[in-house]
Amino acid sequence: METLKQLLMYGMDAGIQLLTQPFYYISILFVMLFYRRQVLVERKLFHVKLHSWGQQTWRTFVGGLLAGIAVSIVVAFLGISLSLGAIICIWVTSLILMLFHIRYLCFAYSIGLLGIIQFGLSWFPNWQPEGWIGQVTSTILGLDIPALLALSAVLHFAEALLVRIQGSRFATPLFLEGKRGKLVGGYQMQSFWPLPLFLLVPAVGGGSVLPWTPFFGGDAWSAGFTMMALPVVIGFGEMTQSRLPQEKAAVTAKRLIFYGAIVLALSLLAEWWAPLTIVAALAALLLHEGLVWYSRHEEQQRSPIFVHPLCGLRVLAVLPDSPASELGIQPGETILKVNGKLIHSKEQLHSALRQNPAFCKLEVQNHQGESKFLQRAIYAGDHHQLGAIVSPDPSDGIAVGLKPVSLITLLANKLHIRSQRNSTGSKTSGGSEEAELPLS
Repeated sequence: METLKQLLMYGMDAGIQLLTQPFYYISILFVMLFYRRQVLVERKLFHVKLHSWGQQTWRTFVGGLLAGIAVSIVVAFLGISLSLGAIICIWVTSLILMLFHIRYLCFAYSIGLLGIIQFGLSWFPNWQPEGWIGQVTSTILGLDIPALLALSAVLHFAEALLVRIQGSRFATPLFLEGKRGKLVGGYQMQSFWPLPLFLLVPAVGGGSVLPWTPFFGGDAWSAGFTMMALPVVIGFGEMTQSRLPQEKAAVTAKRLIFYGAIVLALSLLAEWWAPLTIVAALAALLLHEGLVWYSRHEEQQRSPIFVHPLCGLRVLAVLPDSPASELGIQPGETILKVNGKLIHSKEQLHSALRQNPAFCKLEVQNHQGESKFLQRAIYAGDHHQLGAIVSPDPSDGIAVGLKPVSLITLLANKLHIRSQRNSTGSKTSGGSEEAELPLS
């Protein structure tokens, strides 16, 4: 009971400490800017808003808070040695990496890179620089890389759970250029969660002793424990043309669990035998990049599903609270008939809907190839396509692709699009145009 009271007291102190750290506010602000950019991208491409950046931010905030508490409990049994200098070092490394690509915000990259730098510095034991360089060097040399890599592995377990539960909710539909030059529909799935971690660390001046001995730290825990707040950001980014967003999220979650298990096992072995630390650090970097490469390679090998079919219109996305959403139309399904008329283009869809401006009957083919019949009244103000964004027609003649986002492009509030067209608006086989559009 005494230990529980001590934990609650330290938890309150760590919560106050978290509120005084700028990195937690930076992470929340970053998430807000990212989702705002996502909504503006949807408006630029489809002239509609599929998501609310305020709701998206709130969902990730709540999901990150719950995941942070769960990770903190798990990590309490692993143990970790951390200081304010180490927190600053990890965050500065992450922010620098974000200048190149937004997905490098993942702590697997910053901790893995710091482990490699620590290994390199260990080859020069007599090098003792002065000033702030010396302080940074001593901080890096003092990092418990195996414990930090174990923390990164547990964070990926939490990320896998969040991706499985919430990942498909953050999918943005796009018109892309396929591997054979044809227009296809796809989804960009990218999300970030700010996690407040409350980590037990060995005390310097004594304190209550834990009833268990954490794996990392050894005898350092005999002097007692204290608690430190560490704000982190986890996230994932995928592009899919061959799977529905829910399916892609499930596959990504399984791979993240597999990755986290490997990194956790290597970090535990590195604590037992120190020379394996560099192996664990390299594995955290290379395996993570391997997951990204394999996902892209897999998408190139699989056939896209959001393509213009021979009969009907393939649904790419459905607007929330729209007639299509109320009718239960799902992305990936095909609208075959409208008011008894076969349709093959968006123009025919509009014409068929105008035949009866007060009511519509639909025949829709589901994912299993079975037909379902839907009907609904049409009201003034309803979307002209019932709220369904259909896969691109080859005659649309424009493919849009988002460039990789870095911290600079996010703060610059610009949307980079790539399109291919000729003077008549039809797609050409060679040549491209680069355009940079303001999102505000």
